[in-house]
Amino acid sequence: MLDVLCFGIVVSDHLCSPISHLPRTGELVLSSRFELTIGGNAANVSTDLAKLGMNVGVVGLVGKDVFGQHVRESLEAAGVDCRLLCESATHQTSQSLIVNVQGEDRRFIHALGANADFDASQVTPEMVRDCRVLFLGGYLLAEKPPVENVVRLFQAAREAGIPTLLDVVVPGPGDYWPRLRPVLTLTDVFMPNEDESLLLTGETDPWRQAEAFRSAGVRTAIITRGGHGCVIVSDEGRFQAESHRVPFIDGTGSGDAFVSGYILGLLRGTDTLDCVRLGSAMGASCVRSTGATTGVFNVAELTDFLAAHPLKITRC
Repeated sequence: MLDVLCFGIVVSDHLCSPISHLPRTGELVLSSRFELTIGGNAANVSTDLAKLGMNVGVVGLVGKDVFGQHVRESLEAAGVDCRLLCESATHQTSQSLIVNVQGEDRRFIHALGANADFDASQVTPEMVRDCRVLFLGGYLLAEKPPVENVVRLFQAAREAGIPTLLDVVVPGPGDYWPRLRPVLTLTDVFMPNEDESLLLTGETDPWRQAEAFRSAGVRTAIITRGGHGCVIVSDEGRFQAESHRVPFIDGTGSGDAFVSGYILGLLRGTDTLDCVRLGSAMGASCVRSTGATTGVFNVAELTDFLAAHPLKITRC
């Protein structure tokens, strides 16, 4: 049995170390290094969980190209079960160009590639029932997977008492609710960031964002806010968590690292706030270096960090 089954987007990330400023037209700006790493919510979360000692599998789609080969080899080297990481006969591997500017948030240029054709048909209800936690990452980025396929899998998890976690990538303004609402009614934990939540709800206040998702049926809504921590709304109440202060290099993958820590807490049987503490520490570990998974803690490092850096969480 898998501890966690992750399905969704799998990406090859091309990223630069932070540059001083965005180049003007025709200008060349130097970066200290470029890196080719894995990316995409499903790949990142599965890698982070494997680093934490979890038995995790990933389901996704890559191209028959050098980037897909690199993604597969990187995931396998991390200890992720890739037997259901499939190859597209018609699309290249999904890729992101990530530009880091000192003191600013990341900028992304993205090609959907094989993710545009991932319909989640590779995941069966039987597979869902054979894991302890089900995670879907990158939902809404493309037209697939269709909502009925996701609902079928989340319904199987709900009937089996398996926690479901959902994260999204929202590419811009639009009406996402016809695809989102049926899934939210079957989602135990929803973890969008505040920018994504603004696009989905039209609300600028993170509390109102969280309440909108709760009204749609989510059991626990967590709005991540980068350096401002996160807000949590669940049956247990409303809480504000601060963030850990660590040297910031690159935010790529920090939300996925948060998810992995939260899932670790679920597997340990801890309460929501302790899950958030684990998630916040993992997110903080990620931003200390370039790359979505490069600098994340292993379980010993996570334990030591939490012992030395307690996280303040306030009931609101």
